[in-house]
Amino acid sequence: MKLDGIAAFVAVAGAGSISEAARRLGLSKSVVSERLAELERSVGAGLLHRTTRKLSLTEDGSAFLERAGRIVREVEEAAADLAERRGTLAGPLRISAPVTFGRMHLGPALYPFLVQHPRIELTLDLDDRRVDAAADGFDAVVRHGPLGDSRLTAWKLAASRRVLVASPGYLERHGAPGSIEDLDGHRGLFYTNRGVADWRFPLPDGTVMVRAQVALRANNGDMLRDAAIAGLGIALMPMFIVGSAIEAGKLEVVDVGARPEDEFIFMAHPEGRRPSAKLRALAAHLRTAFGDPPYWDR
Repeated sequence: MKLDGIAAFVAVAGAGSISEAARRLGLSKSVVSERLAELERSVGAGLLHRTTRKLSLTEDGSAFLERAGRIVREVEEAAADLAERRGTLAGPLRISAPVTFGRMHLGPALYPFLVQHPRIELTLDLDDRRVDAAADGFDAVVRHGPLGDSRLTAWKLAASRRVLVASPGYLERHGAPGSIEDLDGHRGLFYTNRGVADWRFPLPDGTVMVRAQVALRANNGDMLRDAAIAGLGIALMPMFIVGSAIEAGKLEVVDVGARPEDEFIFMAHPEGRRPSAKLRALAAHLRTAFGDPPYWDR
Protein backbone atom coordinates (compact mmCIF):
# COMPACT_ATOMS: atom_id res chain seq x y z
CA MET A 1 0.00 0.00 0.00
CA LYS A 2 1.61 3.24 -1.17
CA LEU A 3 1.23 6.58 0.57
CA ASP A 4 0.60 8.47 -2.68
CA GLY A 5 -2.39 6.20 -3.34
CA ILE A 6 -3.80 6.92 0.12
CA ALA A 7 -3.24 10.65 -0.43
CA ALA A 8 -5.02 10.46 -3.80
CA PHE A 9 -7.99 8.69 -2.21
CA VAL A 10 -8.26 11.28 0.58
CA ALA A 11 -8.05 14.11 -1.97
CA VAL A 12 -10.76 12.58 -4.19
CA ALA A 13 -13.06 11.99 -1.22
CA GLY A 14 -12.61 15.61 -0.13
CA ALA A 15 -12.96 17.13 -3.60
CA GLY A 16 -15.89 14.98 -4.73
CA SER A 17 -14.33 14.32 -8.13
CA ILE A 18 -11.12 12.98 -9.62
CA SER A 19 -10.62 16.05 -11.80
CA GLU A 20 -10.86 18.47 -8.86
CA ALA A 21 -8.59 16.27 -6.73
CA ALA A 22 -6.06 16.18 -9.57
CA ARG A 23 -6.15 19.98 -9.75
CA ARG A 24 -5.55 20.29 -6.01
CA LEU A 25 -2.70 17.77 -6.08
CA GLY A 26 -1.12 19.25 -9.20
CA LEU A 27 -1.37 15.93 -11.05
CA SER A 28 -3.12 14.65 -14.16
CA LYS A 29 -6.45 12.84 -13.90
CA SER A 30 -4.89 9.68 -15.29
CA VAL A 31 -2.22 9.62 -12.57
CA VAL A 32 -4.80 10.07 -9.80
CA SER A 33 -7.02 7.36 -11.32
CA GLU A 34 -4.07 4.99 -11.57
CA ARG A 35 -3.11 5.57 -7.93
CA LEU A 36 -6.69 4.95 -6.81
CA ALA A 37 -6.88 1.69 -8.78
CA GLU A 38 -3.57 0.53 -7.29
CA LEU A 39 -4.80 1.34 -3.77
CA GLU A 40 -8.02 -0.60 -4.30
CA ARG A 41 -6.00 -3.59 -5.51
CA SER A 42 -3.80 -3.31 -2.41
CA VAL A 43 -6.70 -3.28 0.07
CA GLY A 44 -8.72 -5.79 -1.92
CA ALA A 45 -11.88 -3.68 -1.96
CA GLY A 46 -13.60 -1.00 -4.01
CA LEU A 47 -13.44 2.34 -2.22
CA LEU A 48 -15.40 4.50 -4.66
CA HIS A 49 -18.58 4.22 -6.70
CA ARG A 50 -17.86 5.73 -10.12
CA THR A 51 -20.51 6.78 -12.62
CA THR A 52 -20.43 9.26 -15.49
CA ARG A 53 -22.24 11.85 -13.35
CA LYS A 54 -21.36 11.10 -9.75
CA LEU A 55 -18.61 9.79 -7.50
CA SER A 56 -19.31 8.50 -3.99
CA LEU A 57 -17.72 6.40 -1.28
CA THR A 58 -18.52 2.72 -0.92
CA GLU A 59 -19.19 1.33 2.54
CA ASP A 60 -15.56 0.15 2.66
CA GLY A 61 -14.42 3.56 1.43
CA SER A 62 -16.29 5.35 4.21
CA ALA A 63 -14.74 3.05 6.81
CA PHE A 64 -11.25 3.56 5.36
CA LEU A 65 -11.44 7.35 4.92
CA GLU A 66 -11.09 8.49 8.54
CA ARG A 67 -7.87 6.56 9.16
CA ALA A 68 -6.55 7.33 5.70
CA GLY A 69 -7.00 11.05 6.34
CA ARG A 70 -5.25 10.72 9.67
CA ILE A 71 -2.33 8.90 8.02
CA VAL A 72 -1.89 11.64 5.41
CA ARG A 73 -2.07 14.41 8.04
CA GLU A 74 0.43 12.62 10.31
CA VAL A 75 2.94 12.23 7.48
CA GLU A 76 2.53 15.88 6.43
CA GLU A 77 2.98 17.04 10.02
CA ALA A 78 6.02 14.79 10.50
CA ALA A 79 7.64 16.24 7.38
CA ALA A 80 6.80 19.76 8.57
CA ASP A 81 8.35 19.03 11.97
CA LEU A 82 11.57 17.84 10.34
CA ALA A 83 11.68 20.96 8.20
CA GLU A 84 11.15 23.10 11.28
CA ARG A 85 14.01 21.32 13.09
CA ARG A 86 16.25 22.24 10.16
CA GLY A 87 15.01 25.82 10.30
CA THR A 88 13.21 25.46 6.96
CA LEU A 89 9.54 25.99 6.20
CA ALA A 90 8.50 23.66 3.40
CA GLY A 91 5.69 21.59 1.94
CA PRO A 92 2.10 22.12 0.82
CA LEU A 93 -0.19 24.70 2.37
CA ARG A 94 -3.80 25.14 1.22
CA ILE A 95 -5.72 28.29 2.21
CA SER A 96 -9.23 29.55 1.38
CA ALA A 97 -9.99 33.28 1.43
CA PRO A 98 -12.70 35.72 0.22
CA VAL A 99 -12.31 37.01 -3.32
CA THR A 100 -12.10 40.77 -2.71
CA PHE A 101 -9.93 40.65 0.41
CA GLY A 102 -7.69 38.05 -1.23
CA ARG A 103 -7.18 40.15 -4.33
CA MET A 104 -6.76 43.53 -2.61
CA HIS A 105 -4.84 42.67 0.56
CA LEU A 106 -4.03 39.00 1.18
CA GLY A 107 -2.19 38.44 -2.09
CA PRO A 108 0.14 41.45 -1.74
CA ALA A 109 0.90 40.38 1.86
CA LEU A 110 1.57 36.78 0.84
CA TYR A 111 4.07 37.40 -1.94
CA PRO A 112 7.00 38.53 0.27
CA PHE A 113 6.36 35.56 2.59
CA LEU A 114 6.58 33.12 -0.32
CA VAL A 115 9.76 34.77 -1.60
CA GLN A 116 11.26 34.35 1.87
CA HIS A 117 10.17 30.68 2.06
CA PRO A 118 10.47 29.32 -1.49
CA ARG A 119 9.96 25.69 -0.45
CA ILE A 120 6.37 26.30 0.67
CA GLU A 121 3.88 25.10 -1.95
CA LEU A 122 0.90 27.40 -1.41
CA THR A 123 -2.52 26.84 -2.96
CA LEU A 124 -4.76 29.88 -2.47
CA ASP A 125 -8.44 29.30 -3.24
CA LEU A 126 -10.45 32.54 -3.48
CA ASP A 127 -14.14 31.94 -2.84
CA ASP A 128 -16.77 34.00 -1.01
CA ARG A 129 -18.76 30.96 0.11
CA ARG A 130 -18.25 29.53 3.61
CA VAL A 131 -16.19 26.43 2.91
CA ASP A 132 -15.89 23.46 5.25
CA ALA A 133 -12.17 23.66 6.03
CA ALA A 134 -11.72 20.04 7.13
CA ALA A 135 -14.01 18.41 4.56
CA ASP A 136 -12.66 20.50 1.66
CA GLY A 137 -9.04 19.79 2.55
CA PHE A 138 -7.92 23.26 3.63
CA ASP A 139 -5.20 23.80 6.22
CA ALA A 140 -6.86 27.09 7.13
CA VAL A 141 -9.41 29.65 5.99
CA VAL A 142 -9.04 33.43 6.07
CA ARG A 143 -12.38 35.09 6.73
CA HIS A 144 -13.99 38.41 7.66
CA GLY A 145 -16.77 38.64 10.23
CA PRO A 146 -18.33 36.04 12.53
CA LEU A 147 -16.64 32.65 12.63
CA GLY A 148 -19.88 30.68 12.43
CA ASP A 149 -18.26 27.23 12.83
CA SER A 150 -17.49 25.75 16.25
CA ARG A 151 -15.22 23.14 14.65
CA LEU A 152 -12.63 25.81 13.84
CA THR A 153 -9.97 27.43 16.00
CA ALA A 154 -9.48 31.08 15.03
CA TRP A 155 -6.54 33.46 15.25
CA LYS A 156 -7.22 37.18 14.88
CA LEU A 157 -5.13 38.78 12.14
CA ALA A 158 -6.49 42.34 12.13
CA ALA A 159 -9.40 44.48 13.24
CA SER A 160 -11.93 45.38 10.56
CA ARG A 161 -13.97 48.56 10.82
CA ARG A 162 -17.20 48.71 8.79
CA VAL A 163 -18.95 51.90 7.72
CA LEU A 164 -22.17 52.88 5.98
CA VAL A 165 -21.37 54.45 2.60
CA ALA A 166 -23.24 56.01 -0.29
CA SER A 167 -22.36 58.06 -3.32
CA PRO A 168 -22.63 61.88 -3.18
CA GLY A 169 -25.26 61.65 -5.94
CA TYR A 170 -27.46 59.23 -3.98
CA LEU A 171 -27.29 61.37 -0.84
CA GLU A 172 -28.15 64.47 -2.86
CA ARG A 173 -31.23 62.77 -4.38
CA HIS A 174 -32.50 60.97 -1.28
CA GLY A 175 -31.03 62.95 1.60
CA ALA A 176 -28.52 61.74 4.17
CA PRO A 177 -30.01 59.70 7.04
CA GLY A 178 -29.23 61.33 10.39
CA SER A 179 -30.25 58.46 12.67
CA ILE A 180 -30.58 54.68 12.67
CA GLU A 181 -34.36 55.06 12.31
CA ASP A 182 -33.88 57.07 9.10
CA LEU A 183 -32.22 54.06 7.43
CA ASP A 184 -35.57 52.24 7.16
CA GLY A 185 -36.64 54.49 4.31
CA HIS A 186 -33.46 54.09 2.27
CA ARG A 187 -32.37 51.63 -0.39
CA GLY A 188 -29.86 49.08 0.88
CA LEU A 189 -27.13 47.07 -0.84
CA PHE A 190 -26.61 43.75 0.94
CA TYR A 191 -23.96 41.05 0.96
CA THR A 192 -25.77 37.79 0.16
CA ASN A 193 -23.69 35.62 2.51
CA ARG A 194 -24.80 37.79 5.43
CA GLY A 195 -28.38 38.64 4.47
CA VAL A 196 -30.55 41.69 5.18
CA ALA A 197 -30.14 41.18 8.95
CA ASP A 198 -26.49 42.26 8.70
CA TRP A 199 -27.08 45.93 9.62
CA ARG A 200 -26.64 45.67 13.39
CA PHE A 201 -25.73 48.57 15.69
CA PRO A 202 -24.82 48.05 19.37
CA LEU A 203 -26.44 50.68 21.64
CA PRO A 204 -26.46 51.08 25.45
CA ASP A 205 -29.91 49.47 25.61
CA GLY A 206 -29.05 46.58 23.29
CA THR A 207 -28.31 45.86 19.65
CA VAL A 208 -30.59 47.42 17.02
CA MET A 209 -31.08 45.63 13.70
CA VAL A 210 -32.08 47.73 10.68
CA ARG A 211 -33.85 46.36 7.61
CA ALA A 212 -33.59 48.86 4.76
CA GLN A 213 -35.35 48.42 1.41
CA VAL A 214 -33.45 45.91 -0.72
CA ALA A 215 -32.03 47.51 -3.86
CA LEU A 216 -29.43 44.83 -4.56
CA ARG A 217 -28.11 41.61 -3.12
CA ALA A 218 -24.71 40.34 -4.28
CA ASN A 219 -22.12 37.85 -3.05
CA ASN A 220 -19.09 39.94 -3.97
CA GLY A 221 -17.69 43.01 -2.21
CA ASP A 222 -16.31 44.63 -5.37
CA MET A 223 -19.77 44.59 -6.95
CA LEU A 224 -21.44 46.09 -3.87
CA ARG A 225 -18.86 48.87 -3.68
CA ASP A 226 -19.32 49.65 -7.38
CA ALA A 227 -23.10 49.60 -6.97
CA ALA A 228 -22.81 52.14 -4.16
CA ILE A 229 -20.54 54.31 -6.31
CA ALA A 230 -23.15 54.10 -9.08
CA GLY A 231 -25.75 55.55 -6.69
CA LEU A 232 -27.95 52.48 -6.20
CA GLY A 233 -28.20 52.85 -2.43
CA ILE A 234 -26.44 52.66 0.94
CA ALA A 235 -24.05 49.81 1.72
CA LEU A 236 -22.49 48.62 4.98
CA MET A 237 -18.96 47.66 4.00
CA PRO A 238 -15.50 47.10 5.50
CA MET A 239 -12.92 49.83 5.11
CA PHE A 240 -10.53 47.43 3.39
CA ILE A 241 -12.91 47.51 0.39
CA VAL A 242 -14.21 51.11 0.37
CA GLY A 243 -11.30 53.08 1.88
CA SER A 244 -9.80 54.15 -1.44
CA ALA A 245 -13.24 55.10 -2.87
CA ILE A 246 -13.88 57.30 0.19
CA GLU A 247 -10.48 58.93 -0.19
CA ALA A 248 -11.18 59.59 -3.89
CA GLY A 249 -14.55 61.21 -3.09
CA LYS A 250 -16.56 58.52 -4.91
CA LEU A 251 -18.24 57.46 -1.65
CA GLU A 252 -19.13 59.29 1.55
CA VAL A 253 -19.40 57.83 5.04
CA VAL A 254 -22.99 58.00 6.32
CA ASP A 255 -23.08 58.98 10.00
CA VAL A 256 -26.22 57.81 11.81
CA GLY A 257 -24.89 58.39 15.34
CA ALA A 258 -23.89 54.77 15.98
CA ARG A 259 -21.15 52.45 14.78
CA PRO A 260 -21.84 49.01 13.33
CA GLU A 261 -20.62 45.97 15.26
CA ASP A 262 -16.83 45.58 15.33
CA GLU A 263 -15.41 42.70 13.33
CA PHE A 264 -12.08 41.04 12.58
CA ILE A 265 -10.08 39.41 9.84
CA PHE A 266 -9.17 35.98 11.17
CA MET A 267 -7.42 32.79 10.15
CA ALA A 268 -9.07 29.58 11.31
CA HIS A 269 -7.88 25.98 11.19
CA PRO A 270 -9.76 22.73 11.94
CA GLU A 271 -10.10 22.12 15.67
CA GLY A 272 -8.03 19.27 17.05
CA ARG A 273 -5.46 19.47 14.26
CA ARG A 274 -2.11 20.86 15.38
CA PRO A 275 -1.24 23.83 13.13
CA SER A 276 2.00 23.40 11.25
CA ALA A 277 5.03 25.62 11.72
CA LYS A 278 4.48 27.17 8.30
CA LEU A 279 0.86 28.02 9.13
CA ARG A 280 1.90 29.65 12.40
CA ALA A 281 4.63 31.57 10.59
CA LEU A 282 2.17 32.73 7.93
CA ALA A 283 -0.29 34.00 10.55
CA ALA A 284 2.47 35.95 12.31
CA HIS A 285 3.61 37.42 8.98
CA LEU A 286 0.07 38.54 8.07
CA ARG A 287 -0.46 40.22 11.45
CA THR A 288 2.70 42.26 10.87
CA ALA A 289 1.84 43.02 7.25
CA PHE A 290 -1.68 44.25 8.06
CA GLY A 291 -0.62 46.21 11.17
CA ASP A 292 -2.45 47.25 14.33
CA PRO A 293 -4.47 49.26 13.53
CA PRO A 294 -4.54 47.84 10.00
CA TYR A 295 -3.21 50.08 7.26
CA TRP A 296 -6.61 50.28 5.52
CA ASP A 297 -8.13 51.94 8.62
CA ARG A 298 -5.47 54.60 9.13
